[in-house]
Amino acid sequence: MAVLPNKLPDLRTLDEEALVIGRIRAGDRKAVATLYQWYGTLIYRRVILPRLPNIELAEDVLKDTFRIALERIHQYEQRGHSIYSWLRRIAINRTIDVHRARGRRQRLLDRIENEPHLIMPTKPPAPDRVPEQSETREMVHRSLDNLNPRYAQALRLRLLEDRDRVDCARALGVSISTFDVILHRACKAFRKAYPP
Repeated sequence: MAVLPNKLPDLRTLDEEALVIGRIRAGDRKAVATLYQWYGTLIYRRVILPRLPNIELAEDVLKDTFRIALERIHQYEQRGHSIYSWLRRIAINRTIDVHRARGRRQRLLDRIENEPHLIMPTKPPAPDRVPEQSETREMVHRSLDNLNPRYAQALRLRLLEDRDRVDCARALGVSISTFDVILHRACKAFRKAYPP
């Protein structure tokens, strides 16, 4: 990743932004570089790094922020606000996702270190457990089939396929915040439906 300059840029006028956004939508790669030059440092230093003080992770979040923005640039509407606000929201959501994933990973590592017998049993599971696992898997899938299809899809994407919130929201064609609501409701519905 290129070294970011020390000076933080000022926000651009809405007209300047509109021209660059139009060029990006038309496939102009130089316009993408212009947008990054305007707001990359600002997003990195004022939004990502204070929330995620690990430089490697922060740089990854910055890359993801601009990748997601470019993938969704056709959905962006200016509505009298700078694109900086939109980029900032994407960066915050990605930072939260990374922070949570890092926390889950650390909790798992701590548990492995402190309670190895819970994670790594001393003997392999008995062969007669295979039917039990198959039954459980089948009950989970039957319960999912009894749910609202959208709820079932949200649970499959997030929990069974272990995809991040951004991918799940994209797959459902909704915003991340809407996906979070769907997932919350799906979990409540699943608790009522399981076991079938």
